[in-house]
Amino acid sequence: MLVPPDMMAAQTRMIYQMNRYCADRVQTRMFKTATAIREICKIVQDILKEVELQEPRFISSLVECNGRFEGVEVISPNEFEIVLYLNQMGVFNFVDDGTMPGCAVLKLSDGRKRSMSLWVEFITASGYLSSRKIRARFQTLVAQACDKSIYRDMVKMIGDTTEVKLRVRERFVVQITPAFKCSGIWPRSAAHWPLPHIPWPHPNIVAEVKTEGFDLLSKESVIFQNKNNNNAASMEGDAWVLSFFEAENRLLQGGCRRRCLSILKTLRDRHLELPGNPIAAYNLKTLLLYECEKHPRDFEWDEGCIADRINGIFLQLISCLQYRRCPHYFLPTLDLFKGKSPSALEQAAKQVWRLTREMLTNANAFEKL
Repeated sequence: MLVPPDMMAAQTRMIYQMNRYCADRVQTRMFKTATAIREICKIVQDILKEVELQEPRFISSLVECNGRFEGVEVISPNEFEIVLYLNQMGVFNFVDDGTMPGCAVLKLSDGRKRSMSLWVEFITASGYLSSRKIRARFQTLVAQACDKSIYRDMVKMIGDTTEVKLRVRERFVVQITPAFKCSGIWPRSAAHWPLPHIPWPHPNIVAEVKTEGFDLLSKESVIFQNKNNNNAASMEGDAWVLSFFEAENRLLQGGCRRRCLSILKTLRDRHLELPGNPIAAYNLKTLLLYECEKHPRDFEWDEGCIADRINGIFLQLISCLQYRRCPHYFLPTLDLFKGKSPSALEQAAKQVWRLTREMLTNANAFEKL
């Protein structure tokens, strides 16, 4: 197929602009983020070491591997989440029957004695391992560890939440989340994935992702913010939040998908940090995964296509903001916009449209963005 010279020139210019943007803006963001992560992880490692001395069941899994820390997620430029993996989940059955979108419970297996569990005092009378009880114990331990830490002058526990959140150097917020890693099983609520008749991802990658599994996090879920029944209220303390962090990262390997995500996050931090925080980096990661289904072939993710993919993702985002619904990639019944104010979503839609229009109509947009 012959391509007109002016089209070739426009694509070459766009690739050049994207490369410049990555070198100037994206790399700067990544360097700042990496510096912040090293700083906070050094402090958190010290605190978790003290926690482990007080309570050996909470063994720190925060270790550096090949220059990066596993289990650290960047929520925003100044907000991070560190996952602390707990030991031994074997005597529990994993139950996700759809009654709590995005959540599951861990119930003692039939015939198993409560005393056989490492977490015996956190098991309810009904046999559920209570996420909130474990979190409450962990919160107490972290508060004591902060008081003993050599960094105590620069670390403060954030109150008014059942979650373990630290304010570090008055600049960063770090959430430390106890979790169980669930390998070799796949949740029933995500059984529809992957969709049939879509050639992405490759069956080998699907098998890898499902074998790797998912995490169960001890954290507050947005689905309980407007509780209307006692059952929801009683289950809230027991429920664990499903996380597919590793699965999502595995799916985004290949082509320029990771690079695309870095550009999206940079655009978000520079232009979409809005009141009420309607657009999280995770929303963009989710829409990127949906875009991978729409453009399943690898050549659609080479460097000449990045601008088209970013525009496509922002058009998806505008639609989600206008309909006030952003379905989770693996758990589409879970709305990632739940709990966000309609006015914040409306203002965000206008801002995203302004940004998208600039990218669509201005060939040199990335020089200013």
